[in-house]
Amino acid sequence: MAAPKKSATKKPKAAPSKVAKKAAAEGPTVLMDCDQVADAIHLLAERIHAEFPSPRGLVVLGIRTRGVILAERIRARLEELYGESVASGVIDITFYRDDLSRHGPNPMVRGSEIPFDITDATIVLVDDVLYTGRTIRAAMDEITDFGRPALVRLATLVDRGLREYPIQPDYVSLSIKTTPSQVVHVLLDEVDDRDEVVLDTRKR
Repeated sequence: MAAPKKSATKKPKAAPSKVAKKAAAEGPTVLMDCDQVADAIHLLAERIHAEFPSPRGLVVLGIRTRGVILAERIRARLEELYGESVASGVIDITFYRDDLSRHGPNPMVRGSEIPFDITDATIVLVDDVLYTGRTIRAAMDEITDFGRPALVRLATLVDRGLREYPIQPDYVSLSIKTTPSQVVHVLLDEVDDRDEVVLDTRKR
């Protein structure tokens, strides 16, 4: 039997299920601090680099909004490891969502930015939190409108479980069991003035 995959970051002091219960009982719980977020991003990049030792054909795509920020940080680390530039782009899944009707008549759309053909490319799709899998399904639908990649890998900072679609991450920093009443906040310096991952109870 193969050994279980290790988390890319240090494990929480408590088991994930215990962390989730603690958050439900006591309020917000910090799952990753600034240093742990930085370490996690570096280790995600190193795992990608280990699987793809050449950047030829590699494209890092971030899902708006925080997935884009994470993708840019991963790309920067990859360029350090490769010593070469790495192609990157942005995916906006707004019009591919299966719940678009719930977002009102004028959803905010900033558009995707993939100014090149991705046919036969190796895509690393990046998002901050993997939850039901619906966001990733929408992103993959959109990717195929830009070309037919050779393969697609998924990198995420946090996998919180509760999947509704059969989608799993290839690279993940932290896996935690949560409940539908909880929410995982990934805070990033570029938009939130700090780097932190917090588990909290969903506000009603």
